[in-house]
Formats: sequence, structure tokens, C-alpha cells
Amino acid sequence: MLPPVSVGRSDDRESPWAPLASTVFRALWIAQLVSNLGTWMQTVGAQWVLVDQPNAETLVPLVQTATTLPVMLLAIPSGVLADLVNRRRLLIAAQSVMAVLAALLAVLTATGHTTPSILLTLLFLLGCGQALTGPAWQAIQPDLVPRNQIPAAAALGSMGMNVGRAVGPALAGVLVALSGPTLVFALNAVSFAGILVVLIRWRRPDDDRDLPTERPIAALQAGLRFIAAAPAVRRVLLRCLLFVAPGSALWALLPVVAHARLGLSSSGYGLLLGALGLGAVLGATQLARLRRLLSPTRLLAVAAVTFGVATAGAAVVPHEAAVLALLVIGGFGWIIGMSTMNATMQLLLPGWVRARGLSVYQLVFMGGQAIGSLVWGLVAGWFGTETALIAATALLGLCAVTTLWWPVRVSSVDTTPSAHWPEPVLVFEPAPKDGPVLVLETYRVPEEMAADFAEAMARVGRSRQRTGAMEWRLFRDVGAEDQYVEAFVVRSWAEHMIQHQVRLTAQDQAAEARVAQFTIGESHTLHLVAVPPPDITGGLMRP
Repeated sequence: MLPPVSVGRSDDRESPWAPLASTVFRALWIAQLVSNLGTWMQTVGAQWVLVDQPNAETLVPLVQTATTLPVMLLAIPSGVLADLVNRRRLLIAAQSVMAVLAALLAVLTATGHTTPSILLTLLFLLGCGQALTGPAWQAIQPDLVPRNQIPAAAALGSMGMNVGRAVGPALAGVLVALSGPTLVFALNAVSFAGILVVLIRWRRPDDDRDLPTERPIAALQAGLRFIAAAPAVRRVLLRCLLFVAPGSALWALLPVVAHARLGLSSSGYGLLLGALGLGAVLGATQLARLRRLLSPTRLLAVAAVTFGVATAGAAVVPHEAAVLALLVIGGFGWIIGMSTMNATMQLLLPGWVRARGLSVYQLVFMGGQAIGSLVWGLVAGWFGTETALIAATALLGLCAVTTLWWPVRVSSVDTTPSAHWPEPVLVFEPAPKDGPVLVLETYRVPEEMAADFAEAMARVGRSRQRTGAMEWRLFRDVGAEDQYVEAFVVRSWAEHMIQHQVRLTAQDQAAEARVAQFTIGESHTLHLVAVPPPDITGGLMRP
């Protein structure tokens, strides 16, 4: 059995390879790298199956649609599920089903029963599995390495994906040429075995804890409320969209650049992808050093500029060698941007909402790429590939400039769980579904401190809304000289108890401690549970 992971400090925290010192992270990273290779090999094999069909020009692009559409459809529900159930068990179940589906595809192909409809259906189901595991997979990263190694872990994860993207198609091309697509599909099925073995052997310290009961719709609403009340999280989502939407132009139009501008064959196109992958590997190895020199905001500016240079080079540079060199720079910038945003999201999100927040990030990322690719394809069709790439370069430059006004910050955010609220004193125990719950907190504030108190309470208000309040307001008592009343509403008694026991963090505690600097004496809390209105017969009617 693999040991639990310590989340203490590490002397190797500045090394880009430091997360690999964790036995579980190292095993999962290697297993996921193999699985990424299998996934990209499967894509090539599927395209090869369809390439000889009468309507191949329509069917072949559907391979990408079948594998990416589920992520667009299921990202948010997958994030909610990953926060409500045991993430390790969810990953084991999803990976097992995906292995069975991949094996079924190999068997059907070997026996000659893989029709286009069957192939695309199985690819769609495998894509659903990928969508289901995405938020859970990213959400367990802070359980695997210390907090200060999360940026390096994110860089290694991105590097593994880019290596799979660069090496998988080339390897699949050789195997398909030698023995057909059946072997590629079979190898993809086997590639799930490594992840399953590691996940089954890994035992998280809290695997057997009793998880709080949340209804899926309520959990989704709580996650959206958290994001709405977390400006730092919204800023990362904005920066992701500003980077990915123009950045998708190079990924979408690179095949056209390879064929039409540079006159390259399919192997030459693979070489261009390999240059991007090489740049990604180099970026992952240098990210820790760059983090010592630059803030996350400046790293994102560097990412936009370097990827913009590669995009401009693909538009105007006529020589293959020069384009390859620029694409290495572009791959470097791409992984710097993706790793910085991914790590920042993980550092900003508390454990209770981490998968939900990451699922929104994944939706923005995938949606930005999908919609961006469509838009840039249309622009290239109307005005030419060079014009589209130059326009994308200009937007990447604008993305870099906007970091001056819209920076990202994580240094002041502490998401360590904190159960600092005292349990309410109850005369009777409300039912879990009783509500809404109105919480009133009374403060005495000297007149000379009223302005500072109001400013500090604004932060507390965002804290209440992040952790579950549907509404929050601060009132001044007109019948008392120095008395203020904070009021917030939570949907149900069960959700308020979850707010008490699960959702509070050290960041929330610090916001409340600042308020205490401007008050006199202890605050007083009152919990009020809504009474159902009477029905027409005079009894009480439950909502």
C-alpha cells in the first residue's frame, strides 16, 4: 500500500522536479504520462479507421468533436460530483469503465465490427470518462504534494500532457502503419492499468471520513456563489480566457501553416507539434527558476508575449527551421501560462469547493479553445491564414498589457480549513431541510472606527457569500449610538452547519479577526429559522 502524503514544507521546494519525491505523485505522474500517450495514439488510430470511409472529410473531424464535446457538457456536473464523493474512488470507477470501453473498441476493431457510428459512440463515452475525471484529478494534487510545490506539480502535469501530444501521434503513426489500428486501441486499454494500480494502492488519510451531505443542485449553487464572491478566482478565469482565445489560433491553424505555407507533409506537421512539445518540456524545467524572479502576473505576461512571437512567426516566417525555433519558444510560453493559471486556481480554492472551481476553469479553458478555434478558422477562411494569425498575435500582446490592470494575486490567500465558529446553542434541533436560516451578528463600534469597521466588514461579507450565504447586508441600529447588525441568509440549516464545519478557512478567520480590532466587547449571534406559512385550514404548511 502506498503511504499517505505529507503536506509539510520541503527543502527541495524550488526544484521543478521536487513533486516527484512524493511516491504517490511520481507513480501517478508516470502512469498518467503513459495514459496520455495512449489517448493520443487512440485519436490517430480512430482517424485512420475513418480515413477510407466515403465521407471521410466529415467523419475524421468528428473524432475530435466526440472526445472534446463531453468536456464542454460535463465539466460543471463533474466538478460538483468530485466535491460530493470520495475523489479517489471516483477516479478508480471512471478509469475502470474507460479501460473496459477502450478494450471493447480494440476487440470490435480486431473482429471487423467497428463501424463509424460505433467508433464515434465509444469515443464519446471515453470522452465522458475524461470529463468525469478531469476536475477530480486536478483537485487531488494538493493532497499529493506540499502547497509550495503545487506550481511545480502543475508544470509537470502540463509537461506530461504536451509530451503525450507530441510523441503519441508519431508513435501511433508507426504502429498503425505496421499492424493497423487494433494494436493502438489495445495499447490504450492497457495504459489505464498503471493509474488503476496506483489509485487502488493509495490510501488517503481521510478516505473513511463521513462526508457532509449536500444535494447536487445546492452544491452547484454553492460553488457558483463562491466564485461570484471570490474576485481573485474570477480574475484567473478572465486571464485564462484572454490568453486561450487568441492562443487557440496557432493550434487550430498550424496544420494549414505546415501544408500551405511551408509545404510540409504529415510528418513535417508532426515535427512542428514536436517543437511545441519540446518547448513545453523546457518551460516545465525552468518554471521554478522563473517563479523566483517573477510574480504570477508577470509570468502570464511573459507567456502571452512568447506565444505571440510564435504565432507571428507561423504567419510570416517562410523557413521551416526558423518556424521550428519559434514554436519551441511558443511551447515554452504555453506551458508557463497554463501551469501558472492552473497552480493559481489550486492555491486559491479551498478543498470543499476545489473540484467545482477547477471544473469552471476547465470549461473556460476548453470553451475558449473550441470557440476560438472556430472563430479563427472562419477568419482565416474570409481573410487568409496570415491575417488571422497576425490578429491573434495582436490580441496576445493586448493580453500581456492588460496584466497591468488585471493582475493575479495568491500570496495573501490561506485556504487552510478553520473550524473557528462556535457551535450554536440550541433549544431545539432544526431539521436539515429547515430554512432559510437568518443569522444576525451584533457589534458595538466606536464612532471614530466606523469607517474602518465598514471596510473590514466588506471582506467579511464576501467571506459569508463564499461559504454559503445567499444574501448579506450590514445595518446600523438607529436606536443605539454604536451598534451595527450583520445579517446573512443561508438556504437551509444543513447548509449552515456545513458552513460551520467544512467551508471556513484561515482566510475567513483573518477577515473576522480584523473586524474585531474595531469593535468593543464580544459580538452576539442570533440564529433564526424560517417558520412555514399557515395554510387555509389554520395549520402549518411545510414549503
